[in-house]
Amino acid sequence: MAIRLAHFSDIHVTTAPLHWTWGDWFSKRLTSWLNHAIGRGPQFALADEIVRCLMDDLVQRGIDHVVFSGDATALGFEEEVRHAAGLLRVDTLPIPGLAVPGNHDYCTWAAAESGAFERHFAPWQQGRRIGDFAYPFAQAIGDAWLIGVNGATGNRWSWDAGGAVAPDQLDRLRQLLDSLPAGIKILVVHFPVCLAGGGFEWYCRGLRNLDEIVAIAQAGGVNLWLHGHRHTPYYHQSPNGAPFPVICAGTATQRDLWSYGEYVIDGARLLATRRQYDPETKAFHNVESFELILATIN
Repeated sequence: MAIRLAHFSDIHVTTAPLHWTWGDWFSKRLTSWLNHAIGRGPQFALADEIVRCLMDDLVQRGIDHVVFSGDATALGFEEEVRHAAGLLRVDTLPIPGLAVPGNHDYCTWAAAESGAFERHFAPWQQGRRIGDFAYPFAQAIGDAWLIGVNGATGNRWSWDAGGAVAPDQLDRLRQLLDSLPAGIKILVVHFPVCLAGGGFEWYCRGLRNLDEIVAIAQAGGVNLWLHGHRHTPYYHQSPNGAPFPVICAGTATQRDLWSYGEYVIDGARLLATRRQYDPETKAFHNVESFELILATIN
């Protein structure tokens, strides 16, 4: 039976007031705030409006499952996480969802350790696990499995937007993939395998242990990798560095890039439609379609 997924990412919402502490002024959060305040912040001025419109659109289109691949926030404050979860209607949306954090949600070590993302996105993090650990987790949808992996880490330096999957999480990912019944396996993580042009992400912007993660995904029968992080959407049938297709959702809320992906998966065939926001009509419209054949690894 065909399933219909909606995949979106990098909404970067913020709110006020934010609970700044002295420690924030001596962390990556300060430079992130400056970048947002005098840089790209205005490009996300309509973020709240667009997210509300997006949720209405998903309900109207009969989506079976929502996939959010991270960066709910601009600065990783709990107030922002709470606000984002409210806009996304995590508690009330009549569609099940999966969510993983992005590097902005884990902007600092304190943000990563706080568990704010996991608390506020708990309804979208239900699933099958190895033990009581938050990540990874798997959700069944029809004959397919969505596997949420956390690649975000709290970073110290202002230029470091990279991540990694910790060794213990990698071990659990291996076990989880091996334990799942037969079916399409779709891995969801914030970071890409490769860029739109086929090259690899800079070390300070990508997954530091990408090769190890891909090897475990391949051995575990992953058929598709969904991610965000880069704000321009793209896809690869045969990407550099992986034996399965990859899709970058781009950003759902940044000016002129604001879009999300709708995927109909029927067996090993994926039919995708990219829907873009139109500020004039305040609605989403189809702008692109493509087809992928999902990898058959097992």
